[in-house]
Amino acid sequence: MSITREEVAKIASLARIRMDDAELDRMVPELNNILGWVEQLGEVDTSSVEPMTAVIPQAMRLRDDVVDADPLTAGGRREDVLANAPAAEHGFFGVPKVIE
Repeated sequence: MSITREEVAKIASLARIRMDDAELDRMVPELNNILGWVEQLGEVDTSSVEPMTAVIPQAMRLRDDVVDADPLTAGGRREDVLANAPAAEHGFFGVPKVIE
């Protein structure tokens, strides 16, 4: 695949980059070299490589979600929490209607 000078001008226009004729002529071989490298990457056989999401193994560093893990902030305190609510309805915080 090869990029022409007109295509470079169109790309520059779409990107709102002002380029004079000398800059356009200088960019044509640079963009063609980049596309050549991309084509080389497409030739690499990666069929035996397993997909990955990161280059290093990552583990979640969060604690387990356990109810009653802390007696001061754990479950079973609904009435205490709702005592501070301006409006409580059916065991939940009541909020004003936004959409009619």
